[in-house]
Formats: sequence, C-alpha cells, structure tokens
Amino acid sequence: MNKPRQRRSSGPRTFDRDQAVEIAMRLFRRHGYEGVSIAHLTDAIGIAPPSLYAAFGSKAGLYREALDRYAGLPGALEGMVGARTLERAVAGLLEAAIRAAVAEERGCMISTGLVEGGPAQEELARELRERRLDLRNRIADGLRRWMDQLAADRLASYLLAVQQGLAIQARDGAGEAELRCIRDEVIAGLAVRQAQPMS
Repeated sequence: MNKPRQRRSSGPRTFDRDQAVEIAMRLFRRHGYEGVSIAHLTDAIGIAPPSLYAAFGSKAGLYREALDRYAGLPGALEGMVGARTLERAVAGLLEAAIRAAVAEERGCMISTGLVEGGPAQEELARELRERRLDLRNRIADGLRRWMDQLAADRLASYLLAVQQGLAIQARDGAGEAELRCIRDEVIAGLAVRQAQPMS
C-alpha cells in the first residue's frame, strides 16, 4: 500500500526575526547601508524578498532595527565609566572606540553607516545625524564632571570627530597600534591644554 504523499506547504517561509536583525546588523556594519543590497540580505538571512518586505517593510526598516540593536551593544561611552580624571575618561572613551572599530565587522553604523545618500535615503540620513548628535550630547554629559557645559560641548564635538576618524581609518585597514597612536596624541594634547594657565 502506497503511503499518502505529503503536500509541501506553499505558505511563507518562517524565520527567526531576532537572528535576521543580527545578521543584517553585521552586514550593514561591515559594508554600510549603500553597500548592502536586498539580495545580500535575503541570501544571508535565507529568505525571499517578499518575506523580508513583509517583516520589515523595506531595507530601511530593517536597517533601523539593526541600528537599534547596534546601539544596545557595549559602546565607547562605557569606556568613560568609573574614570576618576578627565584624561582617563577620554582615554577610556577612545580605547572603547578603537576596540569597536577593529572588531570583525570593522565599522561603526552610527559614524560611517550612512554619511550621505540620495533623496531616497534623506530621512534615514537625518535620523543618523540625530543619533550622532545624541551621542555627542551623552559624551558631553559625561565630561561635565570636569568642566562647564560649553567646554564639555566643544570637547565632545572634537572627540566625536576623532571617533569617526578612527572608524574610517580602521575601515581603511589601520590596526590597533596605529589607532592607539591617534588616541595618545589626543591625550597628549589634552594634557597640554590643561597645563596652560587660565587667561
């Protein structure tokens, strides 16, 4: 007696959403928003494009979820925790940024993921600018322990620019030793500035 033939389900393929966001985050971190296509995403996740659009709405929707996940990772700000001096706070901040920059994916989604794009990405680029501004403000908040608000804002802007530079240098192939030379120059400049008499 022949066994009844099982019918293959024609419904949508299920997938682990959490894992999909993790995979997307790694791809976007490594290649940037523009460097990752829908085909790259669906191949890596193992789903068809209609399933991706049904779950996330668009590539930008998936990118936003990946950004939220990335923002939850240990970041540069954690390097400032517990610092007893300004120099140690700045060194910790930059050291954490270096570790993130030379990780396997070699990139920072917030600093370098989408610096500029076409009209279709204008809203997403604006959201990333807002995230960078928020990061700068949080750095400034951490620095206010040692200086007034104006000085903290100025130093935070400078340090954010250094962080972005570290991420780009790492993407261009710079190793930890080279990046730490940049960190040391920043610390040396900070020490000289603090040693100068107030005018």
